[in-house]
Amino acid sequence: MRTWFHSWRAAIRIARRDAWRSKGRSLLVLSMIALPILGVSAFDLTFRSSELTRAQELQRTLGAADARFEDANVEGLPILQDPQGDQSDTVEDFTKGNKPWPNGPTDVSKTLPSGATVLTDSSGPAKLTTAYGLLTTEVRELKAADPIAAGIMTLREGRFPEKADEVAATTTFLKNSGLTVGSALTARGFDREYRITGAYELPSDLKTEQINALPGAFLKPYGEALEKSGLSVSGPSTTYLVKKAGGFTWDMVQRINTKGVKVVARDVALNPPPDSEVPLYKNPNYYDYRANEAVRAGELIPLVTIVGLAMLEICLLAGPAFAVGARRSRRQLGLVGANGGARSHIRAIVLSGGLVIGVAAAIVGTVLALALTFALRPLLEEYMGQRFGGFTVRPLELLAIAGLAVLTGLLSAIVPAVTASRQTVLASLTGRRGVRRASRVLPLIGLAALLLGGTLAVYGATVSDQTIVVAGGSALAELGVVAMTPALVGLFGRAGRWLPLSPRLALRDAVRNRGRTAPAVAAVLAAVAGTVAVSTYAASQDAQSRAEYQPDLPHGAVSVFVMEEGGRDAATAVEAIDRNLPIDLRSDVSRVNVGRIGCSPWGDEEGCGSYEVMIPPANSCPLWVSSGNDDSDPAAKFSKAQRRELAKDWRCDSGGRGGSLPVQDGLLVADASLLKVLGIDDPGAAKALAEGKYVSFDPTQVVQDPKKAKGVPGTGKTGAKTGPVGTVSIKLITDNKAATRAAEMNKEVPGEVKTFTAYKVPGTPQTYGVHGLLSTAAVKAAGMSTAPLGAYFTTDRLPGTEQQQKLDAELAKLGDSVDYTLERGYASRYSIVLLALTLFAGLVTIGAAGIATGLAQADAEADLKTLAAVGAPPRVRRTLSGFQCGVVAAMGVVLGSVSGVLPAIGLRLADERQQRAYYEQSLDRGWGTMQDSPPDLAIVIPWETLGALLVLVPLGAALLAALVTRSRGALARRAVH
Repeated sequence: MRTWFHSWRAAIRIARRDAWRSKGRSLLVLSMIALPILGVSAFDLTFRSSELTRAQELQRTLGAADARFEDANVEGLPILQDPQGDQSDTVEDFTKGNKPWPNGPTDVSKTLPSGATVLTDSSGPAKLTTAYGLLTTEVRELKAADPIAAGIMTLREGRFPEKADEVAATTTFLKNSGLTVGSALTARGFDREYRITGAYELPSDLKTEQINALPGAFLKPYGEALEKSGLSVSGPSTTYLVKKAGGFTWDMVQRINTKGVKVVARDVALNPPPDSEVPLYKNPNYYDYRANEAVRAGELIPLVTIVGLAMLEICLLAGPAFAVGARRSRRQLGLVGANGGARSHIRAIVLSGGLVIGVAAAIVGTVLALALTFALRPLLEEYMGQRFGGFTVRPLELLAIAGLAVLTGLLSAIVPAVTASRQTVLASLTGRRGVRRASRVLPLIGLAALLLGGTLAVYGATVSDQTIVVAGGSALAELGVVAMTPALVGLFGRAGRWLPLSPRLALRDAVRNRGRTAPAVAAVLAAVAGTVAVSTYAASQDAQSRAEYQPDLPHGAVSVFVMEEGGRDAATAVEAIDRNLPIDLRSDVSRVNVGRIGCSPWGDEEGCGSYEVMIPPANSCPLWVSSGNDDSDPAAKFSKAQRRELAKDWRCDSGGRGGSLPVQDGLLVADASLLKVLGIDDPGAAKALAEGKYVSFDPTQVVQDPKKAKGVPGTGKTGAKTGPVGTVSIKLITDNKAATRAAEMNKEVPGEVKTFTAYKVPGTPQTYGVHGLLSTAAVKAAGMSTAPLGAYFTTDRLPGTEQQQKLDAELAKLGDSVDYTLERGYASRYSIVLLALTLFAGLVTIGAAGIATGLAQADAEADLKTLAAVGAPPRVRRTLSGFQCGVVAAMGVVLGSVSGVLPAIGLRLADERQQRAYYEQSLDRGWGTMQDSPPDLAIVIPWETLGALLVLVPLGAALLAALVTRSRGALARRAVH
């Protein structure tokens, strides 16, 4: 034990001294190992610091209160909840039968315990006036200065409001609005003015735009002002912060649940009851979202794989660097052997080099991670959108990460250590290099791994539905190719006979010294293979996305919609587009409005309604619509063969016309100019609009002649009455709440029916979400009203950047209620990814090839001097160095390109198999429609990326090596014996 300790201590001292002497090489290897350690350690520190304990979470949501009471909105019916207050469900099961789901408030104040201190916490939206225009912002009425609310908001400047005409604002709101503390704040349609007295932030949501006011100071008068102007406003949501002596127990929470109120109680959340005492967990409709151990283990598999491959890449890159050090120290190692040192001592010295570098990298990486994370904490918090609970350091985790650095250093030095220990003392002292045969076992192991991995990949692509099998098999096959690299390098040597002198010398030198060539080639291979695999997969995904792309509008067309406040800002938005873009044709559009003009299309406020374009019972898809009061799955009544047949039925065509509209059933009120904008050339449609007819692009809306209609009879809801043949009916619903209840009970929705003579546009033109058109005159003649919506435009050309910026600035003044679309066509999301991957692979290739070239120069110094002695010009040293670097890069790139394409093809085939299985399943279950087609995934080879890797990267590596190599060798000092 004592001998072992002293020998390793001496070895470490020698290694430390050599590392200090060769500062450049040591710094290179240290950087390669320390940078990943820095990144992983910084990520661990950031992740752990951002993780909040349950007590910290409650502090940010409850403040100093003991509980938060919230209406479950189930009309006061008893509910079940979990101890954390995250999930709840009614005690009664409303999923069975035709019972309407309870949807209504209860009086939470009646459930508050007597003697408790209560703060109300209400919030609702408001459109506020800013320095740039309008901004829809959340207004929160909470007495933030009260001690009970301490911790919910963090004051950054000024003070919280103390009067009814004062507000505070989040720092994000002030930044985005252009206002400051002391500025006056007003809301659109509201004549009151407020003064901003302070700036605060929400610790768990730093990016929230919010205004804080005293209870009753803003939301109620603001809502009353909007109602007077005919606009609808949703009521505020209110919760109650309750502080009670002794807190709340689980039994108390359950008693409060019987009145339809959900409770987040601090004591219960911090000390939850056993699962057996939580009735919600026994509810058949409850789903446990808490991750189980199997899910967590599955999430660790990709992480472990990535870490393992990263360590392999570092070892392959750092291994030749340690070999360079061992080769340059061979005389010193020979002296150790000449003085009685055993081979184990030689191995210990070289391994100690890896140990010293690994320990130094671990220390540097960990210290830098701690310092940078601490220094950059404010920026990290801003980026993540929440304040850390504290600067959390997990020593065991950091030690484990640092241990990876030490392990990586030792693994990188193993092969050089074994190689150095096998050199004879005489060869080490005289500088002679023995020729050692390459191992025959390693290529066989690599071949076995290649065959096994390839088999797994093929199995995963053609038989299994799991892409993880393809990925695992591909990784195993790649490791097999890495193990076969020395043998593959030997095969490249046979091409040397056809090359000129310099590249022939470089290739033969690389083949004869596979010990230093193979690791560098393998490092390039691994990096390029990963790059090519991801690039091929990304290019294939891009081609598929391009083929499946559905444009929102014809190319170059523009649309703008404003739904809020009855389209109040629609005209302003239309004028802004008309003024800033190169408009060719404009078509104004409106929407059918039921109730007050200020109603939102789907709002359930008093006096607000909606409409629906009725589908005749005979046109209803039998797979989708139940008959009578039957609430079972309609498709369950048919066999698989019948479902597949019905999927081809025209009634089950869900659209496939592209685009989407923010209006009910795709119905617009417009004139014939809209047909031109949408590219629909049908004189009959324009004539029908002028005659007051309903122009339909959806055949299911039009009442068909039963004698001419094809397909299985429909099974629409009983009692649904529509007009005669060739008409379309629209039901005007004046009571949205009653309509919702009727739909839940599978009954006919009450409402007045308006019937129009219809014109069905022949064929299936691309309508970009428009299903029907009515003229303004036809709507008025039917006694219906409209609300402005926006307009469609065609452009002479796509707008430039300056025009787009001016338009964006004007639309921003109207707030976030403007729905603006400019159809530019498909835009690839992967071009930057492919470029980044190419650059990454190029850097790794040049780095690995450069290391191998440095090692080759150290080995070939005697040969270069011999060439100079026999009359070779000085440029030979440069050209030989360049070709040595280029040869390593070329071999690695060629092998990596071949190795990377195959996994990508396997993954694409596996994806296609999965999508085809889902397609067949959807047809069997009645989910498919006639416009669906079997998946046919494209496999695209990124030739630009491959070309850059195969040609530009080796060429660049060769030129760079030639440029940095000196034409003449350094003067050698005569050895003293």
